[in-house]
Amino acid sequence: MNDTPTQWWLAVFGDTLVWARLQVLDSGIAEVLDSDGRILRYDDETSARMALLDAEFRALDGLDEDDAAALGFDLEEIEPPQGDADEDLVPRMVQKLLPRQ
Repeated sequence: MNDTPTQWWLAVFGDTLVWARLQVLDSGIAEVLDSDGRILRYDDETSARMALLDAEFRALDGLDEDDAAALGFDLEEIEPPQGDADEDLVPRMVQKLLPRQ
């Protein structure tokens, strides 16, 4: 992976957690890596954030325990996908949530 600052976003659909990675390049262009492995480019970070919000994604760094509970998971039980390259991340960007007790 490169050294570009990374923001992780997530959406929950039923018992499935879907990740998206937002990175803002030095040029100001924002890139979102989606769960299909596509890189979606936006003119700026605001446009990328609006597109993610429109698709019902939430910024991971903006969630608290109550938000996570409302979405159906425990915040301490999830972590963004990890890998050395985008190709390593893509298979990990859709995850089944563990049943809540």
